[in-house]
Amino acid sequence: MSKTALLFAGQGAQVVGMCKDLAEAFPTAKGWSDRANATLGYDLASICFNGPEAELTKTENAQPGIFLVSWVAFELLKERVPNFEFAAAAGLSLGEFTALAAAGAMRFEDGLRVVRRRGQFMQEACEATRGGMAAIIGLDEEATREVCAQAGVALANLNCPGQLVISGEIEKIANAVELARAKGAKRAIPLPVAGAYHSPLMAGAQPKLESELAKIEISATAVPVISNVNALPHGRPDGIHARLVEQVTSPVLWEKTMRVLLAQGFTQFIELGPGTALSGFMKRIDKKAKILNVADTASLEATVKALK
Repeated sequence: MSKTALLFAGQGAQVVGMCKDLAEAFPTAKGWSDRANATLGYDLASICFNGPEAELTKTENAQPGIFLVSWVAFELLKERVPNFEFAAAAGLSLGEFTALAAAGAMRFEDGLRVVRRRGQFMQEACEATRGGMAAIIGLDEEATREVCAQAGVALANLNCPGQLVISGEIEKIANAVELARAKGAKRAIPLPVAGAYHSPLMAGAQPKLESELAKIEISATAVPVISNVNALPHGRPDGIHARLVEQVTSPVLWEKTMRVLLAQGFTQFIELGPGTALSGFMKRIDKKAKILNVADTASLEATVKALK
């Protein structure tokens, strides 16, 4: 029998219209959307369903919006496949909070409030610094690390073979892009982001997030959730708290996280939330892995059919 791991989407996956068809088709999805609005005290669901894009793209809306859509996908999957079981979970950056909530480490409402505040704190850190990010395509990790050292920037995301993301001061990122191209990168592309996520420039957000996490109850996980920071399973609740704070400035070890799960015998992965970026990464990491996703009604039906 195949072992299943759940993968939860991260920031950047947001798209206007996400979750709208699910909320129209399933009372459960509408219920969670209403619950999110009540928890936060504003109409987050409407921003997800209808935009405008500029409002959804704001970090303080994108993070809780993706958390909500990913949670709805998770709840609908459990509803439609009553005997559904998963044995591990992981999430890309923001998605790690959703993975922890799905594994019972925090309540939905607490997770939603924390990621909303996390988004605000990260936006404040962006505004206090002049940071940016760039995708480096077709250059290996060692060569990219050399570029980072030379330019004075950080390696922020190790997504899959041949796709890395760097982060740092905007002028240094521009220099790093040129250095990466000179080293033979197929593409080196500045990204349309508000700041230098997963770099030391985000340090201003950490004490505020630490204080926010101290207000909620964090429990041990019911199944292993792999940390972005060290690609190891989360342990005690105080350790979960510490890793989530560290995660703000630490690189996201996504490829290593996936390889840990593959080495443990996981063969089926279900991406939950908007987009299919994580499915794309897995195809580059292991072509043999079975990948399903739930982002809308069509993908939900396809995944339910595959699981049944």
